[in-house]
Amino acid sequence: MLNLKGKKILITQAHDFMGPALCDMLRQCGAEVIADSRLPTAPADPQEMIDAAGAIDVLVLNLALPAPTSWVTDIDEQEWRQVFEVMVDPLPRFIRAVVPGMKARGGGKVIVMGSASALKGMKRTGSYSAARGAQLAFVQAVGVELAVDNIQVNAVAQNFVDNPTYFPAEVQANPRFQERLKREVPLGRLVKAEEDAAFVAYLCSDAANCFVGQVFPMSGGWAVK
Repeated sequence: MLNLKGKKILITQAHDFMGPALCDMLRQCGAEVIADSRLPTAPADPQEMIDAAGAIDVLVLNLALPAPTSWVTDIDEQEWRQVFEVMVDPLPRFIRAVVPGMKARGGGKVIVMGSASALKGMKRTGSYSAARGAQLAFVQAVGVELAVDNIQVNAVAQNFVDNPTYFPAEVQANPRFQERLKREVPLGRLVKAEEDAAFVAYLCSDAANCFVGQVFPMSGGWAVK
């Protein structure tokens, strides 16, 4: 297991989606984890969260909401605005809040928990995939901009990762879902939550200092083109 002893890591929306698995894994690796459960949609939230956390080595941005499933002609202004308000608007606010301190301390890391829906077309995900795509484009641009300051910004693009929100036990037990896994996911199963979290732990470590603005698919091969 990776040794993250001495690392202080702030995780946003720590009680949602992959948040609990991330907290557990990073603590097992020895990191000091600050688990913030709020939904940081107010413009002042990111600065308040960074100020409350103090000096951090890694910021894990777990920004998510249940994916809408509207047909593209049914996406209204409220849905479009909501997905961007939750998953995209906080990004530059967090960067403005966290980067000055990281620069002053000689470096740091920002990891965005994204979605592979931005890498491969899916029906009825127009608004969600657009917001997820904006996240990944932001990571790529900011990653190359901040690399000179020894700040690594990267993203994990997830799909078919074991998660009670998207894949509850009753869904996983459905034979039709099992057939879908075999048909669409080369791995033939869901990625385990601890496998996903272990990769994030690696990205938090000094062993991952070479990665700049990268988007890492975590989808059991589903997103491979």
